[in-house]
Amino acid sequence: MDSSTHSVRLSVASSKAEPASFFLEDFPHQVPVQLIEGIITKEQLLGFLPFNKWLSALKTSLDRQGKEQHPFHTSPFSLRSITIQSVDFFKPTVIGFIKLNARVENANGKILPGIAFLRGPSVAVLMILQPSDSKTEKWVILTEQPRVAAGSLQFMEVPAGMIDPKSESFAGTAANVIMEKTGFKFPEQKLKDLTKYAIGKEAIWDDDTWDDTALAGSSDDLESAMYPSPGGTDEYIKIFLWEKELERKELDELKKKLAGTKTAGELVTVKIANYEQLWRIAARDSKALAAWSLYEALKRKRHPDLTDTRVSRKQSDI
Repeated sequence: MDSSTHSVRLSVASSKAEPASFFLEDFPHQVPVQLIEGIITKEQLLGFLPFNKWLSALKTSLDRQGKEQHPFHTSPFSLRSITIQSVDFFKPTVIGFIKLNARVENANGKILPGIAFLRGPSVAVLMILQPSDSKTEKWVILTEQPRVAAGSLQFMEVPAGMIDPKSESFAGTAANVIMEKTGFKFPEQKLKDLTKYAIGKEAIWDDDTWDDTALAGSSDDLESAMYPSPGGTDEYIKIFLWEKELERKELDELKKKLAGTKTAGELVTVKIANYEQLWRIAARDSKALAAWSLYEALKRKRHPDLTDTRVSRKQSDI
């Protein structure tokens, strides 16, 4: 989502140096990889986890074409080459982003769009507050912050952030991100992974109409997460839920406290809004719309982990 926590960032375009190359062997034929000589090495590229996860997922998907029921079975596509076009470094030795062009073509000369911006995973959290004297009234925590890529200095969204793809705990990272963005502190055990509940392998459904085969890409090596822009980036976002019940007086005091509160170096403004207005207030934020739709659908399906997620407020949480 953002890279503001990293102090150093370098960007180099492929036009500034002649490329070097090597071959990937774990395919039906050798796949040449064009590098940017003097900027990124084979070892650095293969050590960049988002590249490895993307390549593994693509290979799995290509291999699936061998099944007769696959739509591309009669004229399968294959990976012909990869060209690294640009690299962004968060630190001199830490790769942040890679832009590449993968040539994926079949025997008929049909080429799939292959430009990809590799950045790895992110997390987002739907934070809901509910007064104890109401069963229907709910409020949500939002953040307003600069998003230069969208051309905005006041982009409204649910709390979110990039995470280290090597992290063993997405929930733990999400809790840290929320602490940084909103000032709320809570243990990772209080977070519910909505995306896992919906599409994870351990998802539980008692609906006779549910058909696993209807899930797009269900056989591919994809994450149990939301992909906000699969036409151009590998980014996937795990969406978590955090709910809390408060006394009416506490909620009113919290709303006053949060009004205009700034965090993350005075760049992020914390907002509180009526849950019923979330789909309008944060309609430009794909994370907010995905979180809202997952939450509503899982509630309607009475998912066992969402039957009663409210907990009492503790002073240490804020």
